[in-house]
Amino acid sequence: MAARKHTGRKNRLIKKVKQNSSIPAWIIVRTGRKVRRNPKQRAWRRTDVNVG
Repeated sequence: MAARKHTGRKNRLIKKVKQNSSIPAWIIVRTGRKVRRNPKQRAWRRTDVNVG
């Protein structure tokens, strides 16, 4: 990937990194373990990001 990225592309990549994090432990406690994982989590090798 190019070292010099457009600002829009960089912002989209940053958003995807934030979306890929797991949910905090306090949410699991608050929901009584009904919500355990992030459905938007993505494996870096298996799926494409499509940010353009």
